[in-house]
Amino acid sequence: MINLGVYNTLEILRETEPGLYLGDDEENVVLLPHKYKPEHFEIGDMLEVFVYLDYEERPVATTLTPYVTLNNFGYLHCSDVNQYGAFMDWGVQKQLFVPFKEQARPMKVGNWYIVYLYLDEQTDRLVGSSKTNKFLNNDNVTLEKFDEVNILVTHLTDLGANVIVNGVHKGLIFIDEIFEDIRTGDRMKAFIKRVRDDKKIDVVLQAPGYRSIEPNANFILEELKAAGGFLPLHDKSDPDAIKNELGMSKKSFKKAIGTLYKDKQINIKEDGISLLADE
Repeated sequence: MINLGVYNTLEILRETEPGLYLGDDEENVVLLPHKYKPEHFEIGDMLEVFVYLDYEERPVATTLTPYVTLNNFGYLHCSDVNQYGAFMDWGVQKQLFVPFKEQARPMKVGNWYIVYLYLDEQTDRLVGSSKTNKFLNNDNVTLEKFDEVNILVTHLTDLGANVIVNGVHKGLIFIDEIFEDIRTGDRMKAFIKRVRDDKKIDVVLQAPGYRSIEPNANFILEELKAAGGFLPLHDKSDPDAIKNELGMSKKSFKKAIGTLYKDKQINIKEDGISLLADE
């Protein structure tokens, strides 16, 4: 079966004037236009392609990489709006349609939006939606504290950064636990700090508790080496100074330098920290 909105591995059946015809083991066939065909190929080769609908609503294959695939979220640019809805650039030739009813707020040309790609069961067409919450569910959260997850930042508020966790859950990074510049559309690794009784998920960018000490300590060692063996930061430094210099909280910094001090790798002075090897 050839599926829309995802990658399919298909056999090259024949070459024609429009392009290469590809097929699966159920005799389904799709066209790969000439401009996307590989430079070197033989009939019978297997080829991985992305399949979507062309302007005439026919399945077509491409070797281009889409910015979002079926049942996933992407951060897309709005390139056009007409009387039917908005059209998003999603990395393939035909733009992705987002009808007005699927817009969390009216889309504007030139703006970027978090969009979910789904298959409309009534029309069998790939459609986008910026009403992300209806595609997220926190009822059955199996995540636990310290779990490493993938997040997509959806928007920033005074409370913090709202994120999509592993493509299925809603989460939040509180503002006082953000120690680096993050923006809507950013994808990154993060960690579960807490799953609350009401199923809300607290997320942090650094491994919580004691698990963050060792990586932070190693990071500080690297920064010390890069700075020539001395950093003008210590346990009484202003939290903002630590955040600006190292991108971590003062609490994490103090734990890390405490570990390094106990391991006799650094010396802590009134004006900063230094590598013992440079003493």
